[in-house]
Amino acid sequence: MLQRHPWPQTIEEAIAIQYLLRSSVITENQLLTVRYVAGVDVGYDSIDDVSRAAVTILSFPDLKLQQQAVVRSPTAFPYVPGFLSFREVPAVLDALQNISLRPDLILCDGQGLAHPRRFGLACHLGVLTGIATIGVAKTRFMGEHSEVGLDRGSWQPLLHEGSTVGAALRTQTGVKPIYVSIGHKVNLISAIEYVLLCTPRYRLPETTRSADQLTSPITGGPGRQQKMKSKKTKKTSLFGLLIFEVSPLSQKIL
Repeated sequence: MLQRHPWPQTIEEAIAIQYLLRSSVITENQLLTVRYVAGVDVGYDSIDDVSRAAVTILSFPDLKLQQQAVVRSPTAFPYVPGFLSFREVPAVLDALQNISLRPDLILCDGQGLAHPRRFGLACHLGVLTGIATIGVAKTRFMGEHSEVGLDRGSWQPLLHEGSTVGAALRTQTGVKPIYVSIGHKVNLISAIEYVLLCTPRYRLPETTRSADQLTSPITGGPGRQQKMKSKKTKKTSLFGLLIFEVSPLSQKIL
């Protein structure tokens, strides 16, 4: 069930929400059959102060694109390290309302428990949607780890203040590791396994790669942005709201 809370206007309000909601994070594996995995990503238009959120739905385990949506909305919060979810989650929630396939698992381009208050973007999105989430970050935000072996699948615990908050994972032999952490309804070992299954060829998961391709502006020259059109049909969304359905293998930009 999709939930929302009053969106903070200050850092102090955001911290209070993180502390309030972090007790709702489930760190045990509750995934059963996974048929669809989702990638989410957010890009920004600094001129118009607009966020461009993309959601892609891939079948699992063959990772074939099934559905995608892009939504443009006003940016909800300034960029402040440690508070990225307050900037990105509102736009991602709007994008999720514009898909009709409910993902079983969302791989987020950001942190989960690997966060100073143990409530990064993946945790926030998971708690609000009730969907299992994993944080898959390109860089380390906090914590320390031992040297990761060079082979694909090698990993080391990411430690912070004596606790394991994630893993540094080598997804391809000889490439830089990525940083995996629990988001919601999954344990760390399962998170690592799912990330490896979603990275058959490249360093980053196919979910992240497909969503990232949609968040870059489609430009037709300076100051212009092209908008792709898609056929709209009314349908009840996976969260029970009336939306316009995005047909499979089509892109919708609102």
